[in-house]
Amino acid sequence: MSVFNRSEDGGVSRGERALLVVPDRAGLGNLRSLDARIEEAAGLAMAIGIDVVARHSYRLRQARPASLLGKGQIDEIAALAEEEKASLLIVDAALSPVQQKNLEEMTKCKVIDRTGLILEIFGERAATAEGRLQVELAHLDYQAGRLVRSWTHLERQRGGFGFLGGPGETQIEADRRLIRDRMARIRKELEQVKRTRGLHRDRRQKAPWPVIALVGYTNAGKSTLFNRMTQASVIAQDLLFATLDPTMRQVKIPGFDKAILSDTVGFVSDLPTELVAAFRATLEEVSSADLILHVRDIAHPDSAAQAADVETVLASLGLDEDGSPPRMEVWNKLDLLGGDERAELVGEAGRRNEVVAVSALTGEGVDTLREAVSLFLHSGGVAHHLRLDAGDGLRLAWLHARGNVLDQRSEGEQLHLAVKLSPENWARYQRL
Repeated sequence: MSVFNRSEDGGVSRGERALLVVPDRAGLGNLRSLDARIEEAAGLAMAIGIDVVARHSYRLRQARPASLLGKGQIDEIAALAEEEKASLLIVDAALSPVQQKNLEEMTKCKVIDRTGLILEIFGERAATAEGRLQVELAHLDYQAGRLVRSWTHLERQRGGFGFLGGPGETQIEADRRLIRDRMARIRKELEQVKRTRGLHRDRRQKAPWPVIALVGYTNAGKSTLFNRMTQASVIAQDLLFATLDPTMRQVKIPGFDKAILSDTVGFVSDLPTELVAAFRATLEEVSSADLILHVRDIAHPDSAAQAADVETVLASLGLDEDGSPPRMEVWNKLDLLGGDERAELVGEAGRRNEVVAVSALTGEGVDTLREAVSLFLHSGGVAHHLRLDAGDGLRLAWLHARGNVLDQRSEGEQLHLAVKLSPENWARYQRL
């Protein structure tokens, strides 16, 4: 699926030569270094096989409403594109339809912005029917405002009845109706997906095992950690957005007969709002987890800024409110650190209850993580004194799996138990 179907020569192609432009806006207080932003944008392009032949940043004192960049900067880009034989211009910023159209006319290149590039990656990577629906909804939402760019050749054919113009507007309105209808159908299908996921969550909440969700910035090592903890074979590459569709596997956690680990889509700075909305049904899996593990690439120079971006997305899902699942941070990629820096980070993680330092690649610290998860899941519990029928094996097994059984005594046909349960598990037990 390509969101770039606006020209006769098709959309973005693998191996297409591209220029990368990163606007550096003064006074915006960006937490990232400029070099890291350029590297990430190039990584996004290379994730779908685009050949970035030149990278440039331009200082912007003020964004131009018509073209974002100044005329001199655009002339320089056009000359460079001709020199490098580049047919594509990637702008690492959100462009308005007008800015995108004007930049194409002035540089004689196809132009995509950061949102379009991320949508293209998601469109290529979505593997399940649900994932493809979510991506299609997002790119239709993005494309709806850019239809006028596909029909500029008709806008000049003025005439006909009234003052609204010629057939160009008619075609645009027809396309908009088609897009609106398709989006409505997709939303209905995704609503069914949401209901189905809700039923699955209800069943899991009644079952005697906790759910742990991995979240984090793209390429932080979530899938590698997932594979290490579950002995699974989920694709894990040094590639942005290597995996999109959520995956669940059984994982061994001390003190639990069984637990479920969920791997979710990675986040990125300036994640398109269309994608956050479209993937809400998938990301809601995180909100129903018993524990959220925020996996961070602690060796990355912009690790703090990446963590802030993840927190922003989680907040948009309502996961910064009371009643949200507890969180732990997993500081990953210790294998990339050495010397004093490594010792300092390991020491800091050891002093904090909610942080564990690991190397998912080598397995270092993973057993410590399992123990920390177990303690976290058992913490905050309240002791409850319960009476069960001796033959009620289902509830007895549930209590042993989800709680800490402090005492168990038999009296004839009944069992007396003292069990420490978290508030969430106590509520689930009452629903059994």
